[in-house]
Amino acid sequence: MGDEEASLILRILREDKLTTLELDKTLDSLMTRCPDDLARTLNIMRRKGLIKGSFSPEKGAWVWWAEE
Repeated sequence: MGDEEASLILRILREDKLTTLELDKTLDSLMTRCPDDLARTLNIMRRKGLIKGSFSPEKGAWVWWAEE
């Protein structure tokens, strides 16, 4: 994952909590090359403390967000 990709993901997740699928669609709509394994990339970013994530029973999926 490059710095540009990480910055874009952070910018998107600061605006809204998104599932992995929703984030993937958002990245596609921006015509940005998505990481090969977005879920793995997001987990790495979470472990580094860049973003947060938890399971959402309402959405039935893992939800990601970034805090200021």
